[in-house]
Amino acid sequence: MARYDGDRFTAAYDKVMAKWPADREPLRVPTPFGTTRVNACGPADAPPLVLLPGGGGATSASWYAQAAHLARTRRVLAVDLIGAPGRSAPAADRHPRTVADLAAWLDALLDGLGVTRADFGGHSYGAWIALHYALRAPDRMRRLFLLDPTQCLAGFKAAYLLHALPMLLRPTPARVRAFLEWETGGVAMDPDWLGLQEAAAGFPAARPVTGPRPAPDALRALDTPVLLLVAANSRTHDAYEVARRAGELLPRAETDVVPGVSHHALPQSAPPELARRLSGFLSERPE
Repeated sequence: MARYDGDRFTAAYDKVMAKWPADREPLRVPTPFGTTRVNACGPADAPPLVLLPGGGGATSASWYAQAAHLARTRRVLAVDLIGAPGRSAPAADRHPRTVADLAAWLDALLDGLGVTRADFGGHSYGAWIALHYALRAPDRMRRLFLLDPTQCLAGFKAAYLLHALPMLLRPTPARVRAFLEWETGGVAMDPDWLGLQEAAAGFPAARPVTGPRPAPDALRALDTPVLLLVAANSRTHDAYEVARRAGELLPRAETDVVPGVSHHALPQSAPPELARRLSGFLSERPE
């Protein structure tokens, strides 16, 4: 395992956060599982939008390409997952171990922010967390967008897991880079964002909460409006199978496959129209 360099990680994190709007405000919210870092921007009185990043070294910083546009109409609240790479500080004696714990953490986070009900958006593992929260706390979620969600509607491809295995067993910056270059098909990545992924190698993170995909019957009963956008070039899962199953299981879902982008390129390298698509969905009036 790579020797973790906290100073390098902090510098890489701050370098990506510098791409956020100038009014970005770092918040620290106490919860039973530790203090959660939230990067906020947009009008304080605008409807709240909670953003959950993917796993690994994604962090809240990865929303930089979408933050400014979304903050025009929303109070953006981008979260560093507790116990994962980022600027959150997990409690020494307690961290989330189950999906119920993650829901309790989000409940405490919303309470600490003074938010009763919010829109949510998630990418990858963050989308998995957000979807489970929608099923457990539908009264706290107005709308939900999911960007190439993993383990929600289809499993991982075997090739993806095989390529990820060396990085997972012994994370080093070189292995992180090699894996991301493979998954994105060699498409040029933002060097600052890539630097943050590399700097997260060896981060002293807690074991992430994992579990089965949400039950089909629970998804069929979900009344929350959902926008599900799948990366056409994703090597994580079969994009069209994910879209097909969403159409079958989510009664209020709008689903589309985004061309020319891979799983790990979302949301920071997605086409410019993605931000407009997300804003349009969030601004739709309730039926």
